[in-house]
Amino acid sequence: MMTTATKPSVLFWIVAVLALLWNLFGVLMFWQNLAMTPEAIAALPDAQRQVTLARPDWTFVPFGIGTVAGALGSLGLLLCRRWAVPLLLLSLLGTALLFGAIYAVTPVWSLMGARGAVFPVVLVLIGLFLWLYARRSATRGWLH
Repeated sequence: MMTTATKPSVLFWIVAVLALLWNLFGVLMFWQNLAMTPEAIAALPDAQRQVTLARPDWTFVPFGIGTVAGALGSLGLLLCRRWAVPLLLLSLLGTALLFGAIYAVTPVWSLMGARGAVFPVVLVLIGLFLWLYARRSATRGWLH
């Protein structure tokens, strides 16, 4: 029996485009962090500089995975592909691991306190939303 795929809503296309733009910005932030020169680090505000200098190089792995998987997963949404779902989950996990690691191995908490955690929490919540939205889109037949 052949089933007809349902057509995505206008909201789906808006979310997919915004997700791709958001995640492309994340890739840009990853690249800027990766390519940061000693002069650029020296120019950072004191607390941010201390956290940047205390951050181990291995944290770039979950950072890269989170941003690249997010951009590819968002592209998958735009192309209505089911592979967007696991990529957006990978992005969520990479992002959560990145911020967990930064809070575990740098002085970010003592330097910035709870207000410093707002942005990372928002990023993880956006990642969670995008993954759940992709899953829901797949169950509605919008992704194939």
